[in-house]
Amino acid sequence: MRDGPLRRAIKAVVRTIWTLEAGLRRPLQPRSRWVLHGACNGCGACCERPTIAVSKLFWRWPTPRRAFLAWQRHINGFALVNKLRGPTRAFVFRCTHFDENTRQCDSYASRPWMCRAYPRGLLRQPWPELFDDCSHTLEDREGAGLAAALDQTDLSLEAREKLKSALRLPVARPPEPD
Repeated sequence: MRDGPLRRAIKAVVRTIWTLEAGLRRPLQPRSRWVLHGACNGCGACCERPTIAVSKLFWRWPTPRRAFLAWQRHINGFALVNKLRGPTRAFVFRCTHFDENTRQCDSYASRPWMCRAYPRGLLRQPWPELFDDCSHTLEDREGAGLAAALDQTDLSLEAREKLKSALRLPVARPPEPD
């Protein structure tokens, strides 16, 4: 399902508003705890099942929820698949623009803001979760002290590195070549 001219125009207007709003909000927010590493490997995991966490307003009240889901269906092309209950309060969708055979988006140029911002959009979360196939990694900016403390333990090097990876602690990286 390719985007037509009207849908592309609507998405462009919304994307512009989001970009301006994010630009105004960003300097006022504290620095993210997380550092993002890596580049997109094109796995398509983020495209297969886009998941959007929502506020209590959209979760509990039928009218805002219906409007939100209608927008996702008609403008973004996201078909509702599941609701994740509990503290997550998220909707899981199937993207109608994603071709599972080619692993490509048929409307890449007009993709929604959340698609453009993945995974940077997750960095404000307390413990962001990346997809298993995603080549990006996260590092805890505040974890240097814990990493140093782990280095002082009697754990084997393999156990320490495994624990550091699970806790997303900084690891010693070889210097970048010039």
